[in-house]
Amino acid sequence: MKTIRRLIYGEVLYAVAFVTLGFLSLFFFFDFVEEVQAVGRYAAAGYRIVHALSYVALMIPSHLYELLPIAVLIGTIFVMARFAQSSEFTILRTSGLGPWRALRALLLLGLGFVALTFAIGDYLSPPADRAAQLLKARYQGSITVGQTGAWLKEQRADGQYAVNVRSMAPDGSMSDVRVFEFDSQGFLRSTLQAESAQFGADDAWQMAGVRRTDFPARGADTARIDRAQLASYRWPNQISAEMVAAALLKPKRMSTIDLFQYIRHLQANSQTAQRYEIEFWRKVFYPLSCLVMVVLALPFAYLHFRSGGIANSVFGGVMAGISFFLLNNVFGYMGNLQNWQPWLTAALPGMIYLALSLTAFGWLVLRR
Repeated sequence: MKTIRRLIYGEVLYAVAFVTLGFLSLFFFFDFVEEVQAVGRYAAAGYRIVHALSYVALMIPSHLYELLPIAVLIGTIFVMARFAQSSEFTILRTSGLGPWRALRALLLLGLGFVALTFAIGDYLSPPADRAAQLLKARYQGSITVGQTGAWLKEQRADGQYAVNVRSMAPDGSMSDVRVFEFDSQGFLRSTLQAESAQFGADDAWQMAGVRRTDFPARGADTARIDRAQLASYRWPNQISAEMVAAALLKPKRMSTIDLFQYIRHLQANSQTAQRYEIEFWRKVFYPLSCLVMVVLALPFAYLHFRSGGIANSVFGGVMAGISFFLLNNVFGYMGNLQNWQPWLTAALPGMIYLALSLTAFGWLVLRR
């Protein structure tokens, strides 16, 4: 059995690596063509071809994370179909490789792909993606989202704060920061407007160019509004650099731990976290789709292929992989709009394809 596993694993790994390299080369070419246009637009700021190449190279881990389950499906289908066409799988079956043993062998290989996908998506892709965005921001402007930037909220025993950060510079500093302080009854107590702010080491922001406005307490005898111009100001808070980056960057560019911590921060401050919860559960379930893909590919070993049959099988694998990718994105948007359970929204595409895989396995393998 070890010899059979070594044969199957070697062929599948080689095929998956070849498919992955082909897909990554294609995406690298498309990304580079797009960045060449950016070189012309931002040439005055010093953006050169070498920077474009660096940016495109840093985007490779993100593409690899998204493409790996599809590459596993296509590569495994190719190997299983080739084994069936050359009658190698028939010989393996007569040597004692039953359906359940074949399924168990592929599931063990799929677990390896699950671990690889999780490691890439959690430890390699987020820092590379963030470095790519900071590299681009160095020459094309600061990182921002929307027209007003990112909004965050912090609750305390005596009130709450609403914080607006317009953008983040490549060096990690924030620009055009506004802080609105409310009392326990929801009335505005004070505002801070700072030209820039830095993250301190003692749970505080060091602000520069600050305009502070204090409003009178509700029911006070005087209606005087105090205004002050401050060269610097220290504002203690619990909003970390990771939280600001999470609000400015897309959720899929965050690791699982960062997403979990940011969700807890949003929930603790009574903010909606549906979008981030869906992305968190997608981070959990997406690597497991590699197991679904190897199960879906196994029935191809039990089909009878004529000349050109492998090409049709590979094409079917490409279509199945693309449909899974599209379905995964569509369910993410639908779950966010329809307020579905986040874990169900993330798991449903994999459950649908798992049902199709088991149906194909039962019909084409066990019934024969």
